[in-house]
Amino acid sequence: MRADAARNLDAILQTAARLLAEDPGTSLTAIAAEAGVSRHVVYRRFENREALRDAVFHTKLDAVDVVLGDARLDSAPVAVALHRFVEGIIAVDRYYPIGPDQMRCNDEEHGRMVEQREHVATFMRRAMDERLIRSDLPDGIVHALLYQIIALLARQLRDDDPARTADIVVDTFLRGVRLN
Repeated sequence: MRADAARNLDAILQTAARLLAEDPGTSLTAIAAEAGVSRHVVYRRFENREALRDAVFHTKLDAVDVVLGDARLDSAPVAVALHRFVEGIIAVDRYYPIGPDQMRCNDEEHGRMVEQREHVATFMRRAMDERLIRSDLPDGIVHALLYQIIALLARQLRDDDPARTADIVVDTFLRGVRLN
């Protein structure tokens, strides 16, 4: 793909993620205008809004795969891996703010999403085994809390550096909101 075509595709996907997260009924024409490309460029690549939404989801899954690999959840020290993961997910969520609940996914993409979540769940069990986080909560709560804190602070601190936001997320996740 030529460099300009790659830039256009990236602009279209990022813009679509943002606009579709705000309004799932956003038109391809509106997405094209906001992305700074002609609607013909968008229609040449995507036959309809659903195809574009599917492409956004696929691209977001690819980005999450990179984050999971870079975080080294299975080998880096737990606190380091947690911070790397959180920082990476914040960046991905800011770049592609559309959530999985807004996406249609085929069996392959659903399987990828389940694998990604299981990878993180395995890491959470490792963090519990190493006594970095509590292990006495109902199954899945720790994982869900982490994702809720990430989602909340990634939106609330949108203009902040992802590394700084990750510091706050990890500290809040590990220590809660107590004073000391």
